[in-house]
Amino acid sequence: MGTEAQELMRKGQMADALNLLQRQLDTAPSDGEALYLAAVCARMSKLYQAAQAYLDTLLASEPGNGRGLQEQAHLYRDTQNTDAAIDAYEEALRANPALLASYRQRLGLLRAAGREQEANVTATQLHRVEALPKALLAVTDLIAQGRILKAEQLCRQFLMQAPSHTEGMRLLADIGSRLGALDEANFLLEAACELEPTNVALRIDLVRVLSKRQRFEESLEQADQLLRTAPQNLQFQSLKAIELLQLGRYDEAVAGFDSILEKLPGDAITLTSKGHALKTLGSGSDAIAAYESASKATQGGGEAWYALANLKTYHFDDSQIDKMQAQLAGRPPLLDRVYLAFALGKAFEDRSDYKESFESYALGNSLKRASLNYQSDSFEREVDAQCSGFTQELAQAQGKTGFDAADPIFIVGMPRAGSTLLEQILASHSQVDGTRELPNILSLAQRLRRQRNDAGDTPGYPGILQDLSGDSLRQLGESFIEETRVHRGDAPFFIDKMPNNFRHIGLIKLMLPRAKIIDARREPMACCFSNFKQLFAEGQEFSYDLADLGHYYRQYERLMRHWDSVLPGSVHRLQHEALLDDFEGELRRLLEFLELPFEERCLRFYENDRPVRTPSSEQVRQPLFRDAVEQWQNYATWLAPLRHTLDVGSQ
Repeated sequence: MGTEAQELMRKGQMADALNLLQRQLDTAPSDGEALYLAAVCARMSKLYQAAQAYLDTLLASEPGNGRGLQEQAHLYRDTQNTDAAIDAYEEALRANPALLASYRQRLGLLRAAGREQEANVTATQLHRVEALPKALLAVTDLIAQGRILKAEQLCRQFLMQAPSHTEGMRLLADIGSRLGALDEANFLLEAACELEPTNVALRIDLVRVLSKRQRFEESLEQADQLLRTAPQNLQFQSLKAIELLQLGRYDEAVAGFDSILEKLPGDAITLTSKGHALKTLGSGSDAIAAYESASKATQGGGEAWYALANLKTYHFDDSQIDKMQAQLAGRPPLLDRVYLAFALGKAFEDRSDYKESFESYALGNSLKRASLNYQSDSFEREVDAQCSGFTQELAQAQGKTGFDAADPIFIVGMPRAGSTLLEQILASHSQVDGTRELPNILSLAQRLRRQRNDAGDTPGYPGILQDLSGDSLRQLGESFIEETRVHRGDAPFFIDKMPNNFRHIGLIKLMLPRAKIIDARREPMACCFSNFKQLFAEGQEFSYDLADLGHYYRQYERLMRHWDSVLPGSVHRLQHEALLDDFEGELRRLLEFLELPFEERCLRFYENDRPVRTPSSEQVRQPLFRDAVEQWQNYATWLAPLRHTLDVGSQ
């Protein structure tokens, strides 16, 4: 029916096309393609209210739909709302940088409004996109639509014909980064930078990929290299300050942000970044001041509002709630809407207005979920593969051949299960260094998925583990120890608290057989709802839907049972609620598992002033408290989808 409607539209028969599309929507009211085409028909027929209604429905379910956002901009333009149209075209281009019409229309409106500086920037962007080969424009469009594997296939086909095309290499690196193939992305960007050393976009992408790989010394050098080419460039200054922050050089990072703020006072992005640095250092009051200043900005203050909420200890006043609600009602860019919705959820929760709180959290989650491509059945298949592919026979055959280092302590499990608290407790021990959530194991798993065996096949992961020799496993373990050394101090042991590593315990024990693994476990309803309230910086895509959360938790339990079966005694399970009930007893049992002596300083973990980067940074600087244990019950009325997937009865 969509094809027939488009044919009628090409003939100019808008009324007939709209009638046809409306019949389709009567039977399938959430059909995104039909809603988009109906909005176009209605606008071109000057039925502006109807067009807006179609777009409202479309963008409510698909807030990142680039064509829908572009059509919203067209509607603003046709109804003489020029400023809104300019902003809407910009949002459409953030969603899909391949929309040539949005560049052209925005450029025309900016020039007509006399906004020459912005017009010149848009003209440069348009020229760059127009110069792309058609295949790469299609790749850009596919990436924006979330069709990553199709984009990868098309990009590789293009590069087979033009292997030195730097934009093709950059796009394939972007795809690799999205898929977690960071090593390949790094290689492509380094090669592209050698071919075109003055290409700023390539160099910025290289900085970001190196940072994702936590190769911070190298990413800082690349940021420095950019800054040397243009010392007054504020974007380059900001990039360097962020890399200094990642490297733990907090005072230098704050100084860098302050230097930028001297030239751009009140800049929301810089103030928020400065707040993050101060929060990590434990300078809570200074962080709050930076976030509050950022929240007052006319544009881009959404992250600052959420950063205040994410302190967990901050309480909003009436005027702040009014401002957030007004900003949200003004339809800011998608990411700001997500930030504001989560911040309002926390604001109303603190007032015990749980209905308003849940509605705000639900809005933030639905907006975020609509922009992702998470499929719960895909994760279930991953767990199936681990359960069938990693057998006890494999563990016994290869279990002692890896690298003989006892340094790493892995804390795994669900996010929001108390892993940051555990890390803070253990990092207070004289023999243990706390680090951060290290991406190395996840990156290695992605690399193994693409690796060929001796027969030239690509068995995938974990199938490839059957083919790895003892030497290969030792090399993997040794590489992990070397790559993570930059994050450590002088202690003999260190913590990797990436929670998602529970998916790769078999791999960890093959390459590092003496590694210690702790499963941080929390009561399912409390843990899952805590995830639902949390907006993560990246990853954890399962956490933005209650049913997805329950399904993920049960699959996590299933996989942990498998590891217990094939690797008995390898994992120490620590229940968060048990830790609250008997702190010292559970701590002693944990240290016994880790073969570490008991130290009183672990009981006073809240006195440890080490930098903490996770959302629980403020909470772990306080003594143990039980406030959050039953917090989810305040929202029990609205949690039926979660209870159903967890198979938990109503309470």
